Amino acid sequence: MPVPGSSPGRPLRVAVIGAGPSGFYAVAALLESAGLEVRVDVFDRLPAPYGLVRYGVAPDHQKIKMVARVFEKAASDPRVRYFGNVHFGPDLSHADLLRHYDQVVYAVGAQTDRRLGVPGEDLPGSWSSTEFVAWYNGHPDFRGADYRLDHRQVAVVGIGNVAMDCARVLAKPAEELATTDVSDEALEVFRASRVTDVHVLARRGPAQAKCTPPELKELGEIDGVAVIVDGDEIAEPEASAMDRQAEKNLEVLRGFAERTASGGWGEARRRIHLRFLVSPVALLEEDGRIGGLELERNRLVAGPDGRVRPRGTGEREVLPVTAVIRAIGYRSVPLPDVPFDESDGIIPNLEGRVLDPETGRPLPREYVVGWAKRGPSGLIGTNKPDAAATVARMLEDRAALEAGGAADRDADAVPELLAARGVRSVTFADWRELDRLECERGRSRGRPRVKLCGIEEMLEELSRLRQVPVASA
Repeated sequence: MPVPGSSPGRPLRVAVIGAGPSGFYAVAALLESAGLEVRVDVFDRLPAPYGLVRYGVAPDHQKIKMVARVFEKAASDPRVRYFGNVHFGPDLSHADLLRHYDQVVYAVGAQTDRRLGVPGEDLPGSWSSTEFVAWYNGHPDFRGADYRLDHRQVAVVGIGNVAMDCARVLAKPAEELATTDVSDEALEVFRASRVTDVHVLARRGPAQAKCTPPELKELGEIDGVAVIVDGDEIAEPEASAMDRQAEKNLEVLRGFAERTASGGWGEARRRIHLRFLVSPVALLEEDGRIGGLELERNRLVAGPDGRVRPRGTGEREVLPVTAVIRAIGYRSVPLPDVPFDESDGIIPNLEGRVLDPETGRPLPREYVVGWAKRGPSGLIGTNKPDAAATVARMLEDRAALEAGGAADRDADAVPELLAARGVRSVTFADWRELDRLECERGRSRGRPRVKLCGIEEMLEELSRLRQVPVASA
């Protein structure tokens, strides 16, 4: 029996679960493998592909979204099929995948957020950055969510790039957002916003800030917005220990502090306050919702491993905010019948090979890439070498598939299975039609696109465009 992938008559059949950056980088790495005959099926729960690029990248960062062209090239390859609107578990099970594919790659990202773990966190007005970002980007799961911005003061807890995005979008004039692909629903909320002050809160000092210098600098470039920084809070006693990113961030922050001290911001419509060495300890209740945020001042302490950690001083203050967005990190969620490490929030793996939690040994034919593999770290481009590394392990394992590959390798088996289960899967050709429609609607309004934000809405448009029956989402 030939090794899978060694001939056109016996291609390596791979299923990729998740159509975001890590999934498509894995697809591209497989397609680019010299001498490999491969067929790849990509599955996603939503009709639209591209995951984080479509639903996580801020709408005013259109250049970053252009990476979708790389993914489009991979998806357009005749060796690749896209199955959107297919829910792993209910529509296609773990057992189905192992029956029909030689290898399975989980590329599901990190779909939820870390919690603060403080009293009052579940009060109305306490929001997850994961959900807030998905909402203003038009994610179907959050259509109609209640994010009314009838607040004067809002806190964003965290100082990574997601926190920067949230602060910037909250502060930015709605007329500037109106030229982006922000969802229509969110745009109307931003137009009615009463927000005047956004407080960005970091537990540690400026040298430990996770945001990148361009994201930080961009806050100071918003028309009519002042970035308030107290020079005393950004004093950095261990400058010699800083890496290049920290040095650049501190340089930007010093510039903000100088403008703050000199009154150089002029008349500001809104203000972004960057605070360091403060930790939320409680969200305070007033009339059934948030009435303030209690903070504790920190000092930095070096641990036994040399890492700097915040330690509370007991000194407390209350910020008069009425909404809080937590942006302190993402974590993955378990998939049905797939191992999951609750403590680290990832699929347990060794160099991308999924591990059996009982034996600690790699499970045959199952792999993971992206944030579900390594945790929520790095930028979109970080997923490219990460995916390539996992694909290299997959190719190393091909020889072992000779006696234990997929039991049913019929290319038509999975589409027929989905059809028999009443699943209305969306092909990449279908997505091209939806993409064209969104862009056409955008051009008439001076925007890159106007998104279709509901699953039923997408399927109904496909029914109209393709003149096919609409099945339930």
